[in-house]
Amino acid sequence: MFLEFFYLLRTRELQVSVNEWMTLTEALDKGLAGNSLTGFYYLCKSILVKTESDYDKLDSVFAEYFGGVKTPEDLPEEFWRWLRDNAREKDINDRKMLDSFLMELDDLLKTFRERIEEQKEKHDGGNYWIGTGGTSTMGAGGYNERGIRTGAKSRHRSAVQIAGERNFKDFRQDTILDIRQFQMAFRKLRQYSARMQGERSELDIGKTIDETCDKGGMLHIVYDKPRKNTIKLLLLIDSDGSMLPYSRLCNRLFQAVSKSNHFKDLKVYYFHNCIYDNLYRTPQCKRGDWVDTNWVLSNLDSEYKVIFVGDAAMAPLELFRRGGNSFIGLYNDEPGMEWLKRFKRRYKKQIWLNPIEEKSWDNMYGGETLAAIREVFPMYELTLDGLEKGIKKLLVK
Repeated sequence: MFLEFFYLLRTRELQVSVNEWMTLTEALDKGLAGNSLTGFYYLCKSILVKTESDYDKLDSVFAEYFGGVKTPEDLPEEFWRWLRDNAREKDINDRKMLDSFLMELDDLLKTFRERIEEQKEKHDGGNYWIGTGGTSTMGAGGYNERGIRTGAKSRHRSAVQIAGERNFKDFRQDTILDIRQFQMAFRKLRQYSARMQGERSELDIGKTIDETCDKGGMLHIVYDKPRKNTIKLLLLIDSDGSMLPYSRLCNRLFQAVSKSNHFKDLKVYYFHNCIYDNLYRTPQCKRGDWVDTNWVLSNLDSEYKVIFVGDAAMAPLELFRRGGNSFIGLYNDEPGMEWLKRFKRRYKKQIWLNPIEEKSWDNMYGGETLAAIREVFPMYELTLDGLEKGIKKLLVK
């Protein structure tokens, strides 16, 4: 049953196992979905989805497989007024009313336009006019699962419509990050030292659970000596004009990192297109408000984890030639690529986060320089999934 739906889920990278699918079919056999597509939708969500980041994948596949109906926006104002005034609730037992579900979409829209021309007053209930309640294929708060909802909040929303709204798209692994998601991702960037000397002041959750279980459920709290995160982070952010569309994203990243208090040390500098003789202290990249790049390479030891953030897109001469610095009045004696390779040689772990979608990397302006930089640093898309992959790369010993 629904084998094409199963294969479509797998194609869209929703990890559905055969056992989970068999559980779903067993639940259907027992009638747990009722007789509605909405029930089937929620049953799929409860059995097939294992993480909140997969909710949107299910919604998009569900909407694609089962189709959908969009609500027209050109209703006269009096219709909206009638529909906002919802009628009474109604108990439904007669399944004959479901015959109207078979109406084809084209016919339904044609009938909808005809009703707009014909209708002159408000209607509640019934099965013909555009109104509230009732079993008509158009209106608000009604009981026809395959109709057009116009205005108000649906009481009996069809599963296709719910899925089509994709309310969980912000939970996807491949979506652009907000501040909280940045913070949660950076919390994984931890490497702990050995237990410090001193008092046992840190709650040991694992041992507390074990001791409590051993004592038959009597709570026994266990403390241990604290450990410190040994991670030192160097964050280098491109502040060139081509990064302007991603300025909010980079600002969120900066706020998330600056508010994180678990790093042993954190340094943040900015560069313009590529790294040259100087790194800037602020994103405005004001002349003179900088530190010497050689000073950074000399004073920040090789244990720092380095994260570059930028589109890696520039004119080839800016990356490969002396004097390629696009800032007027600034001349670099060494090509930008040589400076990048110095960072590669100096630090053990570096990654590059790119705000541009990975599918566009090979066919975009600056693709040549992007490809060259990818040969020097592992590059990941600046999404939740990309950031987590990058952090794993930084933690590999």
